[in-house]
Amino acid sequence: MPQGSKRSHTSKQKRQAQHIEEGAKKRGMTSKRAEQIGWATVNKQDGGGKKSGGGRGKVRATSPSRKGGRKSKAR
Repeated sequence: MPQGSKRSHTSKQKRQAQHIEEGAKKRGMTSKRAEQIGWATVNKQDGGGKKSGGGRGKVRATSPSRKGGRKSKAR
């Protein structure tokens, strides 16, 4: 699979990346940068696209989604 392909991501991951992208656009980022932030956050939380097969379940890291709130409150 070529690098950057989103084929291995689940529909839930794609929806999450889209939602994060919309939030970044509202904060004034370009479309390209917003998309990068959306996928970077989803990949950091889930460790990339999901693979098929048993025993591959991983705990989800939610720290990237909390980082923004803490960062803005620090000012």
